[in-house]
Amino acid sequence: MSDGLAPGTAPGGLNTAQAAQQLQQDGPNVLPADQQRGLLAIARETLSDPMFALLLGAAGLYLLLGDLQEGLILLALVLVVLTLTLYQEGKTEHALASLRDLTSPRALVLRDGAPKRIAGREVVVGDVLVLAEGDRVAADAVLISGVDLQLDESLLTGEPLPVDKVARTALDAHALADALPASEKLFCGTLLVRGHGLARVLATGERSEIGRIGVALQGLTTESSPLRLQVAKLVKVLALLAGVASVLLVLAFGLIRGDWMAALLAGIALAMALLPQEFSVVMTVIPALGAWRLSKHQVLTRRVSAIETLGATSVLCVDKTGTLTENRMTVAQLYAEGPEAPAGDSLSIDYATTSELPERFHPLVEYSILASVAEPFDPMEKAFHRLGQHFLKDTEHLHRDWTLMQQYGLTPELRAMSHVWRAQVGQAHVVAAKGAPEAIVDLCHMRPADQARVAAAVEAMAAQGLRVLGVARSRFEGMDWPAIEHDFEFEFVGLLGLADPLRAEIPAAVAQARTAGIRVVMITGDYPTTAMAIARQAQLDLGTGAQADPAADSPRVLTGDVMQQLDDAQLQQRMKTVSVCARIAPTQKLRIVQALKADGAVVAMTGDGVNDAPALKAAHVGVAMGGRGTDVAREAASIVLLDDNFAGLVKAVELGRRIFDNLRKSMSYILAVHVPIAGMALLPVLLGWPTVLFPLHIAFLELVIDPACSMVFENEPAEPDLMQRPPRNVNTPLFAGVTLLWALLQGLGALAVVLGATWWGMAHLSEGAARAFAFATIVAGNLALILANRARTGSLLQSLRVPNRTLWWVCGAALALMALALYVPWLAGLFKFERLPLTWLAAALGLGVLVMLVFELVKPKKSKLAP
Repeated sequence: MSDGLAPGTAPGGLNTAQAAQQLQQDGPNVLPADQQRGLLAIARETLSDPMFALLLGAAGLYLLLGDLQEGLILLALVLVVLTLTLYQEGKTEHALASLRDLTSPRALVLRDGAPKRIAGREVVVGDVLVLAEGDRVAADAVLISGVDLQLDESLLTGEPLPVDKVARTALDAHALADALPASEKLFCGTLLVRGHGLARVLATGERSEIGRIGVALQGLTTESSPLRLQVAKLVKVLALLAGVASVLLVLAFGLIRGDWMAALLAGIALAMALLPQEFSVVMTVIPALGAWRLSKHQVLTRRVSAIETLGATSVLCVDKTGTLTENRMTVAQLYAEGPEAPAGDSLSIDYATTSELPERFHPLVEYSILASVAEPFDPMEKAFHRLGQHFLKDTEHLHRDWTLMQQYGLTPELRAMSHVWRAQVGQAHVVAAKGAPEAIVDLCHMRPADQARVAAAVEAMAAQGLRVLGVARSRFEGMDWPAIEHDFEFEFVGLLGLADPLRAEIPAAVAQARTAGIRVVMITGDYPTTAMAIARQAQLDLGTGAQADPAADSPRVLTGDVMQQLDDAQLQQRMKTVSVCARIAPTQKLRIVQALKADGAVVAMTGDGVNDAPALKAAHVGVAMGGRGTDVAREAASIVLLDDNFAGLVKAVELGRRIFDNLRKSMSYILAVHVPIAGMALLPVLLGWPTVLFPLHIAFLELVIDPACSMVFENEPAEPDLMQRPPRNVNTPLFAGVTLLWALLQGLGALAVVLGATWWGMAHLSEGAARAFAFATIVAGNLALILANRARTGSLLQSLRVPNRTLWWVCGAALALMALALYVPWLAGLFKFERLPLTWLAAALGLGVLVMLVFELVKPKKSKLAP
């Protein structure tokens, strides 16, 4: 194993050139993983499909009968259909591979002296990892600085208890990683459950500990959703029906006509006509390509099956900071108290016009910085540092010699954090605390009158939509640190109000969600008045009372303190009307999700922290933040918002609805188109007519059906009323009631027209010409079914104006191939056609148009067809 300290690298990490050179030398930081399916694997799976077995069986029968041309043409069609399938499957596999790359772990590293988030595969030896609670370690590394680090190493050791880590005090650039004690090493794949720190990478990829023992990361998995189970059940029923009907047809044909070879061909044709092998194709292609389309909108689908559920979402639970707002915090207002400002004083900050900060506000800014980390990554702490750098440059310089001695982190019981500093040896330690105003007031043990004054200042800031934090200070002698922060004698310093502007697109996205029948619930740890101010800017549904009274008692607002007093039944009832949940601890999100689910809602929940993971898993669709989210949250979620933007989530819901719509259109088309094909493979035999459809004809029709059911409908744009519909019931079957009946009626209608055309052709044309006329009518009816199933909720004329280039390519190719089969002599001979007069061809196409118009006239109302 190589050493991790790459001679010549700076403490701030590698520069871009060094990283590129190291990446070229060592290769990407990836572990042995499940390989992406190659073309050979896809071809093997495709050839094992019953449809191909039937095609090959028919080709073999023709060769046994001595019909070399027919057999070879069928084999050629096998290759054509195989090529088409490989193209579709390859496109799907490429989309899934792209999603796997996006779902690979991310890492925050120091590059060129600045933090930069990169793909985990780009981490190299010598990189400095910036680690925070909830991160998964991207490579084997040595801890070079950190506070209270604990890691879950159960992936490697099987031990459930977290392991403490300490920073290495002296770094030897030539020390081997194997010689380092385990307490100083971090291993790839382990999880940081507490603390934060910096670590220098020692080994990547297969050279890491997890790589050496052969443990592989898992990529995207295909999960069984209710929709897939429905389709699997339907396919089994139809496959059983196809098998029984084919056997009966072979027996009937053989016994009646005595030609058992022809009987076998007729049985194979009927089985091919009835087998719904396209169902599995569309269930793979449409969701996978839909997930790929979503990634273009900065929405990553970690589990493709979640898209089906996302389209049925009825409640969106979203964070405020970074999701509704820009997560670009700036200190906008200060409120100071204490010896420097005994009566309390406030000041609005405008970096462009405020040239100097009055002396009485200096302690407030100074102690807010001392209560933050030295190299902040949190936007709020960055805002404090920017404020200090702008107004307190001398103070910033003085703090460089101070030593951080002790830290107290945020807890569910106390929403505040404290840092204990040693300013000079022999002097008392300086203690700085910041946190929720009520927590800081509690630490300071303030008198009721003082508490009321501070509460009024908090309320005034929060009413402007500012996030308000309190700051306190204390001094402490000795090194025997108190177990809890309450044992310090804190003095209240003041309040900081941080502005975090609402994203410009949020009001429109909220309005779109409301129009779609989706309730948006904002969940935040902020003060209730702040939350209400942002909610009003976002135009959430707050009711009439909330505008006049923004207090926490509004029926549209629920606070964490009130929530603690409610039992599950009361919370379920309260959540029916709540639009804003304020002062909510991450652990309370799970109860909110459970309450909404118990009321029958389909819940999508956003989250970014370690404590959000249970709620993300419990929600029907867990949505993690890609920018600021922890690895734990990403792993628990089904969807990742790469830009943390709520508007992207609404777009994902829209695309989820579109995908379900297009799946239903495609499935309806598949059911409908198999009825006339199966009917024409069976009924002429039973009626004593000459055989109309041979395996070659059905194989030709599959060349149209396969791309139509997958590529045409996958490219179909959303219906105009897609986001005006209420959410569908997540358990609604794909085929039920009017939808199933309409698909069967379409198929029976097309069958009746084709059967009538065949009867008329048999009476006026030769057998070969009649067969050609029937085949042309089937092709025209097939195209009519495609167009009819496009226009589910609008008129046919409207649907023809909707662009879909794939549709017209498929229709044009179908008509061109049909013309070749009808009028190229040697092809017509293979299809057992005789020359069809052009007037009869026009009649066949006219019958297709007639079928389409009849479907348009008798189509059920859109309210019955809409999902």
